[in-house]
Amino acid sequence: MIIYLERQPLTVRDGITVAAAVTVTRTSCTGQPRAAFCGMGICQECRMTIDGRRQLACQTLCREGMQVERSV
Repeated sequence: MIIYLERQPLTVRDGITVAAAVTVTRTSCTGQPRAAFCGMGICQECRMTIDGRRQLACQTLCREGMQVERSV
């Protein structure tokens, strides 16, 4: 399956979350790379813009053609 990370195609396996497909989910306000921490939606470290909406990447399953953008 193909998703688009920052408008670049990324091949991912079926049935995984966006957080599992992407190593760095966002950057902090100081520019440091951040990644999913808790994996269950509590810590908010995996916030990304997915198909135009801010969502938690650890709670969002990859879908064919989805557009994913890292957040600050």
